[in-house]
Amino acid sequence: MRVIETISDLKAIVRTQKSIGRTIGFVPTMGYLHEGHLSLVNMSVHNHDYTIMSIFVNPTQFGPNEDFDRYPRDMERDLRLAEAAGVDVVFAPSVKEMYPDGFKTYVNVEGITEVLCGKSRPGHFRGVTTIVTKLFNIVEPHRAYFGQKDAQQVAVIKKMVKDLNMNVEIITCPIVREEDGLAMSSRNVYLSDEDRKSALILSKSLMESEELIKNGETSGDKIKKYIIDRIQTEKNAQIDYVEVVNADTLESIDEIKGKVLIALAVRFGSTRLIDNIIVEV
Repeated sequence: MRVIETISDLKAIVRTQKSIGRTIGFVPTMGYLHEGHLSLVNMSVHNHDYTIMSIFVNPTQFGPNEDFDRYPRDMERDLRLAEAAGVDVVFAPSVKEMYPDGFKTYVNVEGITEVLCGKSRPGHFRGVTTIVTKLFNIVEPHRAYFGQKDAQQVAVIKKMVKDLNMNVEIITCPIVREEDGLAMSSRNVYLSDEDRKSALILSKSLMESEELIKNGETSGDKIKKYIIDRIQTEKNAQIDYVEVVNADTLESIDEIKGKVLIALAVRFGSTRLIDNIIVEV
């Protein structure tokens, strides 16, 4: 496995691989890898001749009071995991390499970036779409792999790719959970033991709401209220949002029918966690 730090070197590798007819899968990450990330790598390795992973904590998607400086990082560990999983190249650029002096161009997807996480994290998705566009232009992958845990991010990127006619297929992979149900996240490391136990209410309330829907409940408001009431049984949980929306457009819905995303964001202490499920009725 090679570790590449410059755009020019990575582009040269991509040109070489494509010149000999190899397909390229791409897994963009911010590092501090867990089984969720590695499940994306496994899909890419299975489907492609060559897999590239990026490890880059992107400053433009963090707000001024968010955790960019303390976001967990462990490059040595990440490289061991990536190599063991079958990654061919890790692209690990510096901030200056990706955002050189004088950088002034950003990509913005409107509408679906202003709901859910976008409400409380203004500018977040502009940072996401800008860095992902840059990475797609550098790596030129045939397919790129994203986790369903960041459901809004996936929807935004798919919209961007469609609207801008990008030559990449976006593959969404299922959420990977701990044995007790907690969705895997690099930020889970922030949780105290007490908060870690309390956070299990997120997956529990989502799974319970899915059962309610299977048993005939069709009211989006009733499902929201059920989840909110369940989460509020944990005194240290602070709800950012609980929403029931169309899975593709992220528009709020009253009646649960078709493909529906039930998504939530909740703080435990200083740690903000997200989780979701998709149900089809």
